[in-house]
Formats: sequence, structure tokens, C-alpha cells
Amino acid sequence: MDKAKKRSIDRASQYMLERADKENILTAWDRLETMQPQCGFGQLGICCRNCSMGPCRIDPFAEEEQTGVCGASRDTIVARNFIRMVAAGAAAHSDHGRDITHALWLAAQGKADAYGIKDEEKLKTLAREYNVKIDERSKEEIAEELAVKIFAEFGRQHGEIRMPLRAPEKRIKLWRELGIMPRGVDREIVETMHRTHIGVDNDYKNILMHGFRTALSDGWGGSMIATDLSDVLFKTPEPILARSNLGTLSPDEVNVVVHGHEPTLSDVVVDVVRDPEIVELARKKGAKGVNLVGMCCTANEILMRHGIPVAGNFLQQELAILTGAVDLMMVDVQCIMPALSSVASAFHTKLVTTSPKNKAPGVTHIEFKEEEAYEIAKKIIKMAVENFPNRNGNDIHIPDENQDLVAGFTAENIYNFLGGTYRATYRPLNDAIIQGRLRGLAGVVGCNNPKIKHNFGHVEMAKELIKNDVLVVVTGCSAIADAEAGLLTPEAAFKYAGKGLQEVCEAVGIPPVLHVGSCVDNSRILIALTNVVLEGGLGEDISDLPVAGAAPEWMSEKAVSIGCYFVASGVFTVLGNPFPILGSKNVTNFLCNEVENLLGGRFAFEADPVKAAHLMIEHIDKKRKVLKLKPLMYH
Repeated sequence: MDKAKKRSIDRASQYMLERADKENILTAWDRLETMQPQCGFGQLGICCRNCSMGPCRIDPFAEEEQTGVCGASRDTIVARNFIRMVAAGAAAHSDHGRDITHALWLAAQGKADAYGIKDEEKLKTLAREYNVKIDERSKEEIAEELAVKIFAEFGRQHGEIRMPLRAPEKRIKLWRELGIMPRGVDREIVETMHRTHIGVDNDYKNILMHGFRTALSDGWGGSMIATDLSDVLFKTPEPILARSNLGTLSPDEVNVVVHGHEPTLSDVVVDVVRDPEIVELARKKGAKGVNLVGMCCTANEILMRHGIPVAGNFLQQELAILTGAVDLMMVDVQCIMPALSSVASAFHTKLVTTSPKNKAPGVTHIEFKEEEAYEIAKKIIKMAVENFPNRNGNDIHIPDENQDLVAGFTAENIYNFLGGTYRATYRPLNDAIIQGRLRGLAGVVGCNNPKIKHNFGHVEMAKELIKNDVLVVVTGCSAIADAEAGLLTPEAAFKYAGKGLQEVCEAVGIPPVLHVGSCVDNSRILIALTNVVLEGGLGEDISDLPVAGAAPEWMSEKAVSIGCYFVASGVFTVLGNPFPILGSKNVTNFLCNEVENLLGGRFAFEADPVKAAHLMIEHIDKKRKVLKLKPLMYH
């Protein structure tokens, strides 16, 4: 158990890690140990494989400046490697947005019966934004034209994409002056690959600034499209009560885990598991019913809209199968460990891939098509039910942890929570900051990483921030970590929060940590910050606000893109482990210091989540001082 406690702070995960050890089943933590020592050149970012003259690597201790065979300096190599990570992350989230747009386009034409327009008001709001006529037109006609116009955002060749125009005017002006206003989503990603090809851009600052433009095409483009159109298709979330952790698995029901990131199939599965034919089949097979739970960001999508329990975050995907109770795990894209197939093979669990972008050797593949969504979902759920009798009853080990949570907060419904249905406004939030009841706001997002004790960074950072009267908003795996620690309930304010934040939470009836969605839904945070600026009294730009961001356990390229679009939006952002850039003092200094003079935001690296929280608090206090706000009420 000592080894398990060093790996995770979550008791359910510790229990399953202990079981994995006894059963000699390898998990991500074991595979990390076998990789030690990891490549130091890679960790510093000073290796280059961009042509066949290499690979080249720069000696970090060389007394004389070294270059690659082509003459690329350490600064060029590190900057190129870094923005290629940005491009990959932006591509992943933006492709998600493209797939949602495709689903809307099919639904509007009546070619995907499983989908409909569930938020007509948001559809009309977006239509106005894109100059789509709405008078005397059906919602389907509006949606079809909107989808076509949004498709064009990905391949736009001239001008600018539209959604960044939502940002404060001062920020838009800055992006244009710096030449980083995003044009087409795909164009920025392609240009990243072109710039980093051998013999193209070798000015590290020029390279990095294009990285910020690429990230902006994600945060204020592809990701924002994914969020908004998901709301149109599947409905805009509202605060909802649900449960979290591995204890949401059921010993006497068919357990289906949906894992990945895209809601197009999982949202349909929510209806399928309630289909009378499926319910009856489950009973015939000896189960009481079908228990649907989520994993990772697919979990957050159906949690936010339907209250479906969330079984865990990234590092718990293998542990869920280790319970022996998962009859089927259905996966789509992103953050799916290839190791799942080997773990599943040790149990009766069926693993099914559904995306043409993600297949695995020896794993059942049932390709998802929007036009046949319900039929495909039903086929997969029937597989799960048929597999239920294959369980070994003595081999079921479900931890007891099963924590309540409240999720479903958005930039839109925060208006109503703060101001009431009839006078929806951000004014109470701004006033709470101005008057010193709240110190400021923080966004804590990102993945898990076995290099960092599971959930420890997220939870300890959130606790320290709310203790110091900082209202925290969370997404993705970070949100799930806080849910498992009990921080996503209104009662958590009285256990963990400072007195000022307690008063706000009590008055409004909200948790001190607000779950605003999956990792693409970081775009909700950008819109919320813009709304705070527009409400007035706290400056003219996001960079003026007493806010900060963090990713204490990040591991994916998506997190690199997210961090860059927050910094490019003017947000001070702290990471639990550094980017692979430390091999270049110039690149590191630019991203962690100089860029603040250009963009108003910058990066910092701090492994200790409590120390990182205080870096954020210091930044928030600095912004309060510049704004000449009142002293904090209770400090």
C-alpha cells in the first residue's frame, strides 16, 4: 500500500493499484519506472529529428555553442519542437470541433435522426454572429447554413476567423498589432509544420509567436466551435448533481464505460441504455440493468448534460478495468492508452474502438457513423449485455469511493446564478472582487501524469486557492480530481474556503470550485473572463484582471496548446512540470518573462502545488494593486 499511496492520493485508485501489483498487471506507473532514466535531451527539448541528416542533439553542458548539421541552434531546435507540440494539441481539439460541425450539418439535413437542435436560442445567437438569416426560417435551415459557414473557418485562406472577435477590443487590437490574429484554423497548424521544416524559420522568437497564433486558432477557434455547437446539438449544460469515482461501478448491473472526448456517440448511448429492449435483455442475462459511467472528457460531456456518473480521469482508465466489473469500455479519440487492450485481456472486459482515427491491434472496431448513431450504439451496448454472464463473481473488486458533485456551470448560466433569472449579470462577481470579498479567479485545468502523484497537484492547488478566497473554475481531468476529493459540492466551501469565498458560495448556492466542462470547454473560461471585462470596473482587457491559470499535472500536447492560448489571452499560467524547453535559456526566458511585455501573460513552472498556488495568488494581488481595489475583507 505504501507504493500505491506514493502514486495517488485517491483511495479508490490506491486500492486498485494494490490489486494490480498482486495480479502482476502493469499500469502507467509501472511503465514509467521501466523508462527510467528518461532521455535528458528530450526533456530539455534539444534533440531534432526534422530531417535525415540527424537526429541531432545539443550537449547541454558544451562550453562552445553547438548546432545541428544544418546549423540550427539550440534556440531554433527547442522553439521548433515546442510549437510542433502546440500544433498537435491544436489539431486534436480543433478536429473535435470539425466533427461536431459535421454532426450538426447532417442533423440539419435530416440525415442523422439521433440528433436534433436542443438549444435553439444558442443556435440563433451563433447564427447572428455569423450573419446567418434567422427570420422566417426553420431551425434546420439556420443550422445547415451555420454549419457551412463554420466549416469555412477551418480552411479560411483570407481574413480572420470570427470567434476571436468575441475577445475584449483591446486584446483584438493587440493580436492584430503583433500579427498573431488567427486566420484559418487548419492554416495555422499547416504553417507550423512548414515553418519548422528544415531550412525555414530559425528566429526562435518568430517561431514562438506563430505558436501563439496557432494556439489562438484552437482556444478562440476549434475548441470554441466544439463547445458552442455541442451546446446547440446536445443542449447547453445546467448545474446538475451527479457522482464520481470508481465506486460508481455496479456489482449487479452491466457496466459500460465510455471513454475519450467526443460526445457524438456517447450522448446517444445515454438514450440507448434506457431502451426497453436493452433493459429487458439485461434482465434476461441476470443483471438488474445497465449502468453507464464515463471516463476522462467523454465523462465530462455526458456528466454536464445528463448527470451520468464519472468513474475517473486519465490515470484511472486502467484501474476501472482492474475492478473486474467493466463489461465493456467504448473508446473514441484522445488520451486512450494503447495498454488498455492488454489490461482488458486479463479480464472479461470487451474493448471497442469507434473512431476511424483510433484502431488498436486485436481490439474490436465498430466504426461510428452519425447517420446510424442509434443503431451502432445499440449494437455496442448489446455486446456489453451479452458479456455480463462472463464475469467471474469472485473477481469483482469495486472500491467504496462514490463522491457527490455538482457540475454543469457555463459562462452563460453564471449570469443567472449571480444575478438571478430576471436580472442576469456578472455585476455581483465583479463587485465581490472589487470590494475584497473575493481575491480573484483561477482556472485549474489539464491532465494527470504518472510523474506526479495522481490528483495531488489538482486537489492541493485548488484547496490552497479557495482557502485564500480565490474562486476556482476547473475542466477536464482536473475537474474529476476535485470531484473525487469532494470539492465540487456547496458544502466544500465551509470545509475548505476562506470566509469571503464562503459568503459568496452561501449567498449564491455554488461550490467553491466550479466544473465548467471537458478540456475543449476551456473556451468557456475565455468567454467568462471576457464577460468580467465587459461588466466593468476591473480593467479593459483580460490581462488587467486579478486572475491566473494552472495545469499542475499536464502531460498532453493539447495542454501545451491550452497553456499557450491562455498566455496569449493575457493570463499568467503555472505548470506543474516544465515544457521541454529548458535546453534553451533564450526560449525559456522568452516564454517565462519577456512574453509578458508583449501579451500580458507568461508561463511559470512549479512542481509544488501549494507553492504554485501562491505564485498565482501573488500575481492576483499584483493585479489588484494596479487596479487600486479595496483591501481584502478577511485578510
